[in-house]
Formats: sequence, C-alpha cells, structure tokens
Amino acid sequence: MSLWVDKYRPNSLSKLDFHKKQAHQLKNIIQQGDFPHLLMFGPPGSGKKTRVICLLRELYGAGAERLRMENTSFTTPSNKKVELMIVSSNYHLEVNPSDVGIYDRVVIQDLLKTVAQTHQLDASGQREFKGL
Repeated sequence: MSLWVDKYRPNSLSKLDFHKKQAHQLKNIIQQGDFPHLLMFGPPGSGKKTRVICLLRELYGAGAERLRMENTSFTTPSNKKVELMIVSSNYHLEVNPSDVGIYDRVVIQDLLKTVAQTHQLDASGQREFKGL
C-alpha cells in the first residue's frame, strides 16, 4: 500500500504545476546535454524530492524508479560506528544525513569518496556529460 502523495506524485517536469519557470529551466538543461551538479534546498514539503524524481525520470527513463534500500555503516574519526539508510537506483542516491546527528559531514564525505571511486554498472544508461 502506498501513500496518496506517492501514488499521485507527478512523474515528469511538464506535469509540475508549481514553479513552472524552474521546471522549464531544468528541461532546457536536459535538452542541451550539459547538465551541471545540482543542489536542491528548501523547506519541508516544498517539492524538492518530487522535482528530482521528475528530473531523473526525464534523464534516465523508468529505470530511475527501481529503488533498493540498504543500511550502510560508516566509521567516524573517533572509531564510532554509525548506520545510515541509503535509498538508491543505478542513477542516484538518496540519503538523510541528519539521521546520524553530528556525524553528517563524515558520512557525506565518505559516501562521496565511495561513489567517486566506483563506476556505474549500467553502461547503457550512461549519458555523455562534460567532465573536468
């Protein structure tokens, strides 16, 4: 059973009816193929997750919606083990670093290092983006 919000959530940028200008800008960036790093921020309930889900679907198709969840443990500099739930697909990671309290910076740094050192498994879904 899914929540009403999840069941009726828009699944494309054209179906978003709030902040249409931002949705149009994102569509233009996707069409140009020069997609930059992106940081979404805002108050709870402002539509960040919905917008990102629409963006991923436009970029990668329905494969971005096949999610897996895993508990990952991280070791802090003081050798304390902290656990964090990571929801991911082949194209994205979703984390809530506030779940680990004051160790959020350590967890994000470790997660970024891990992702940067690994290669994408599904090469057919890889888009050509400008690199440094």
